[in-house]
Amino acid sequence: MAHISKKICLLGEFAVGKTSLVRRFVYNRFDDKYISTIGVKVSRKTVAVPRNEEIVDLTMMLWDLAGSEEFNHVRASYLRGAAGAILVCDITRAATLDHLQSYAEDLRSVSPQCRLMVAVNKSDLQEEYAFGQNEIEAVSGQLLAPYYFTSAKIGNDIDSLFRHLGQLLLE
Repeated sequence: MAHISKKICLLGEFAVGKTSLVRRFVYNRFDDKYISTIGVKVSRKTVAVPRNEEIVDLTMMLWDLAGSEEFNHVRASYLRGAAGAILVCDITRAATLDHLQSYAEDLRSVSPQCRLMVAVNKSDLQEEYAFGQNEIEAVSGQLLAPYYFTSAKIGNDIDSLFRHLGQLLLE
């Protein structure tokens, strides 16, 4: 069985749920206490991903980057070498969707071949939606990135999101 390791960055504004998505995917846990990530936190999970006629053990090195409005040399060094990224927005805050394009541009300036996915997080808060399907489809279409409605709190589509990215990384 082949074993491959890939660097994946999680990008998005403060408090969109990047850390919670990683925690749910890696440990199947959720904690609603908000603790801001400072710099970067790296986690790892190995998943079996089909490729052609075989199963590949894909180790995902998950780089959870602090939300930041400015692109700087430190963040550029964190992004360098990324094979994939999950751009995370909070469906209850429209501005977080608007900023995904700039995160994608920053990432592609240092890792141009990076594969992207969009996580529209906090989908469990249906009464508080600040934007809808049309806006999501427009942004994900511009980014050429599939999207998933996720909820780190209840676990919706987290595994599907990461596994889909894993398959894209092995193409």
